Amino acid sequence: MASGLAALLDDVAAIARLAAASLDDVSAAAGKASVKAAGVVVDDTAVTPTYVTGFSPERELPMIWRIALGSLRNKLLILLPAALLLSALLPVAITPLLMIGGAFLCFEGAEKILEIVHGGHGEEAAPEEGDPAHLEKEKVSGAIRTDLILSAEIMAIALADVASKPLWEQGVVLVIVSILVTIGVYGAVGLIVKLDDIGLHLARRGGAAIRAVGRSLVRLMPMILSLLETVGMVAMLWVGGGIILHGLEHSPLSALPHLVHAASAAVSHAGIIVWTIGALLSAIFGFLVGLGVVAVVHAVQKVRGKNQAFTSP
Repeated sequence: MASGLAALLDDVAAIARLAAASLDDVSAAAGKASVKAAGVVVDDTAVTPTYVTGFSPERELPMIWRIALGSLRNKLLILLPAALLLSALLPVAITPLLMIGGAFLCFEGAEKILEIVHGGHGEEAAPEEGDPAHLEKEKVSGAIRTDLILSAEIMAIALADVASKPLWEQGVVLVIVSILVTIGVYGAVGLIVKLDDIGLHLARRGGAAIRAVGRSLVRLMPMILSLLETVGMVAMLWVGGGIILHGLEHSPLSALPHLVHAASAAVSHAGIIVWTIGALLSAIFGFLVGLGVVAVVHAVQKVRGKNQAFTSP
């Protein structure tokens, strides 16, 4: 009995030592996966403030808190189990799913650019009417649904980066990435939507320099939101195009990603310049892919519209 207990304790100690030795690997993997998902994170941060515009300032942070909790539920209760099951049962599907998600990002980015080109970007939406509590609930629900798509892409990127790790380590990394990304995104969103209130507060108090800073913040808020939207749009194309190019590396179309790498290296051997050129080419490729998806989606919608008109009495 004693020897059995001693052997059990030895096994527990060995497992503890193994877990401790793996913590550094887990932390490094989580950090690397979070960085790779940065493009989607930027887009998530740029998109979310639009869901709380038009509501009273005192409701902005509670709405963001509810969206953040919904985002964490999306990641931990829906996407994490699905990702681990996929990794355990059908790991070969990770890359195709990533590419589908990348194509969706390209579609979103290209569609936003087309809206700007055709003048839709500048049109102001009509103010929504109805019970404020009901409108708030609808906005929060819509934001959480949108977050599910973006969070799925973040989790897929993180999963692909740790696919060779043991299943328990994949789970820990995905949990860490989920928490870090959620805190980062919605902490930044909370700060962004409150910048104008902070500016007003500073403009009414303190010395002349502080008041000038406050007035500048209030004036710059529309520009900041517009810049964020543009950055998010470019990030979608860059990340989506990059994901698809990476997925094509071991396919009959491998010449495309190799061409991008060769073009980046031909411009300069400096790391930051190579990365910048590669990101730019990925974004251009993503835009072209997005245009193709937009054309297909609009063609399908047109055919469905004709069919509905044909079958309606």
